Amino acid sequence: MVTGKEPNARRVLGTPPGYRFAASVRPLTFSPYDPCARIVAGVFWWAARTPDGPATLALRPEGADLVAEGHGPGAGWMVEHADAVAGLRDDLTGFADLAAAHSVVARLASQQAGLRMPTSGLVFPRVLRAVLEQKVTGKEAYRGYAATVRHFAEPAPGPVRLLLPPDPAVIAAAPYWVFHPFGVEQRRAETLTRAARVADRLQRCTDATEATRLLLSIPGIGPWTAAEVVRVAYGDADAVSVGDYHVPNTVAWALAGEPRGNDARMLELLEPFRGHRGRVCWLLEAAAVQAPKFGPRAPIRSFAHY
Repeated sequence: MVTGKEPNARRVLGTPPGYRFAASVRPLTFSPYDPCARIVAGVFWWAARTPDGPATLALRPEGADLVAEGHGPGAGWMVEHADAVAGLRDDLTGFADLAAAHSVVARLASQQAGLRMPTSGLVFPRVLRAVLEQKVTGKEAYRGYAATVRHFAEPAPGPVRLLLPPDPAVIAAAPYWVFHPFGVEQRRAETLTRAARVADRLQRCTDATEATRLLLSIPGIGPWTAAEVVRVAYGDADAVSVGDYHVPNTVAWALAGEPRGNDARMLELLEPFRGHRGRVCWLLEAAAVQAPKFGPRAPIRSFAHY
């Protein structure tokens, strides 16, 4: 008999030396208060709608291992993919040689050697977050995301109180004014519902290239949103968020000592790291590298391309 607290599936995962668990899974959370995913007492809890049904994954460090436990109908899927979720399938082949060519990247790669890029394997939850992050501050984005999840609230399986991400079919059927009280204007709401209508097709995409092509065909979704989705859903280490307000400046400052940069300059500086360009950006973020702040005060987020 399953009480709801007992896992339906379990697996023990080995980890590489120096593996940084919390930092590696953090991209799967929106904030410490994310209604769908959070770290509680050192355990990572993640609720999702898997191809096999709703489930919650618990990842718990035990010595040099991770213990993965799944709850709910999709528990088997969750546990099977737990190593990808934890970033343990992250392929760093060739990155050490590329990093060695630039002193800053080489130093960051060494300092952040235990960091691994996660692969969620689930596309629409990332679309939901990325669309709601378009052209607003992080605080506004989280407000819209959390309110949307709670409006369509469906409890996740397992012993921790989490909510499942909204069912794409429910989002697809919702008129834009449903999202208005959450601070989500008509443009983003309609982009979200358009993406929800093709959620099944997105989930069937075999790789990041195919998913990016389909995402870019959706009105309201541009290079920034597509990169934000595939970097986590597919673990795409090369995905660069073109159109971000901060990232070009960060890259220009870190790699060339230039306090300001645009997308073209960012891509030029990242080109030697092709295959791992998104990884370089993530390492800069993890190390809290920032360009000097001067000039007119700018909004936290302002994207040229969504």
